[in-house]
Amino acid sequence: MKNPQKPDPAVSTPQGPLDWRPLVDWLREDGVISATEAERTIARCASAHSAQHPLQRLAVVGMARQADGTLLDVELLSQWLAGRSGMEYMRIDPLKVDVGKVADVMSAAYAERHKVLPVQVSAADVVVATSEPFVRDWVPEVERQTRRTVRLVLSSPEEIKRFTGEFFALAKSVRAASKSGGQNGFSSFEQLVELGKANKQLDANDQGVVQVVDWLWQYAFDQRASDIHLEPRREQGVIRFRIDGVLHPVYQMPMGVMNAMIARIKLLGRMDVVERRRPQDGRIKTLRPERGGARGEEVEMRLSTLPTAFGEKLVMRIFDPDSTVKDLAALGFATHDAQRWEALTKHPHGIILVTGPTGSGKTTTLYATLKRLATEEVNVSTVEDPIEMIEPAFNQTQVQPQLDLDFAQGLRALMRQDPDIIMVGEIRDLATAEMAVQAALTGHLVFTTLHTNDAPSAVMRLMELGIPPYLINATLLGVLAQRLVRTLCPSCRAKMEPAETEASRQALADLAKPWQISGSYRPYQPVGCVECRMTGFRGRMGLYELLLLTESFKEKVSREPRLEALRRQAVADGMRPLRLAGAARVAEGLTTLDEVLACTPPLQ
Repeated sequence: MKNPQKPDPAVSTPQGPLDWRPLVDWLREDGVISATEAERTIARCASAHSAQHPLQRLAVVGMARQADGTLLDVELLSQWLAGRSGMEYMRIDPLKVDVGKVADVMSAAYAERHKVLPVQVSAADVVVATSEPFVRDWVPEVERQTRRTVRLVLSSPEEIKRFTGEFFALAKSVRAASKSGGQNGFSSFEQLVELGKANKQLDANDQGVVQVVDWLWQYAFDQRASDIHLEPRREQGVIRFRIDGVLHPVYQMPMGVMNAMIARIKLLGRMDVVERRRPQDGRIKTLRPERGGARGEEVEMRLSTLPTAFGEKLVMRIFDPDSTVKDLAALGFATHDAQRWEALTKHPHGIILVTGPTGSGKTTTLYATLKRLATEEVNVSTVEDPIEMIEPAFNQTQVQPQLDLDFAQGLRALMRQDPDIIMVGEIRDLATAEMAVQAALTGHLVFTTLHTNDAPSAVMRLMELGIPPYLINATLLGVLAQRLVRTLCPSCRAKMEPAETEASRQALADLAKPWQISGSYRPYQPVGCVECRMTGFRGRMGLYELLLLTESFKEKVSREPRLEALRRQAVADGMRPLRLAGAARVAEGLTTLDEVLACTPPLQ
């Protein structure tokens, strides 16, 4: 990008936050874009998202650079603005940032309010990244508090927003780990990374390795992560967390440190530390940190290793007791579906299917339901692969194919164990499906799962496996299809402007056709804050469609087993499709239209 002439500050120095209209004029004056492109940008920007930073707003429009036609993204625009305002441009490298010192300069709330982020701290000065080069009224206050000179650099607003959430959350977590360890967590953490960079041989029982593993778990619990990924790469090991269904990069480690961490975790999970060529599975139980003097809750993690091109990858699935809730409303059930689900689970025998793709919350729904049913008078037995979480109220059996103990064999054995309620992890083949049907016919209530896009498709899948329609009608009680959508962060969500509200209302009405969304409409949009890691979303909720096998539906199964006919009959019997359930949550202001569109199948 061509560097423009720096403006003479004595002639004109802009003041206050950036606005997209002057930026377009400056881009045209500097020859970055043509006059025609400037006119097109002004016309398109007027209807763009008003809550975005001006550079992001301009990047969305897709301006073409006059010199070579390259589309101007946020980074290119940030580089141009740095030259325009006479500032150094910095691309933030998280490996070069000492998060402990950064967090001591200012609070997360202060950084978020002024849209700035400290990135380097020395004895004489502090380097602060900003995307608002003409807002500097906060500088004297920071210089007074830190007794250092503030040196401003310009960075992409996207990077500042992302790393503000990551750095301050990381600093908080390491502090907590250092307090529990009774030593300086920052110094040993940094020393460990430096040792890894120097290719020093690290042992799984080294104090630094033990502490950094404890920090990793503490950080994952604080961030509400469901999975921790330790991934080897050619140059560095990458740590990523899955939060609310989305993977977030957390930190990069030298491979020496990463290998030592994996060895430490395998040791705790009673896995073969030496074996790195075969996949392995294990389990770890640990405690959450103490809070307010109270003993932390027990958290269970399932471990899985896999050999890759650059070393051994480790994934830890976290099973937090808080996530297995008993209240159907907390799971996301609407009142209409919650009442029908409760009635369905009170049947003495039959098959109840829960369907959806991997990671859609099927296990959580089943565990929450079974915990409500598992009284002292009821024998609840499960066959799972793997056992997701140890539950004292159940009798849980792990599938072991190497011992010829698959789902069908496990279910056959359970039939002789005097069960009342049986949960089969998944129907994968005809043998398992036939055993589930047999269990239902002999007076047991069977819960199990399938992988289908919606509820009516589950009936077709059973027939494709080889179950006759008359047995489906005799045993199947209902099918619950579900998805998970991210919910808007309550701390930072913002109401839409009137024009955007009307457009959103029309889009929602088009989405729900031929149904109509009744009741009030409270549209919100994601903003991003430290609490939600600048994503605008915090937590997830379920969307459900519940199909009940009524007499009219059974007649369709017998006489007209076509998917379209089954869908129409299910809707006529009271099934509300997944996308309609999502539209209702959008109207309530709990999630966004984009989230619903991304995770639900279209209305048929």
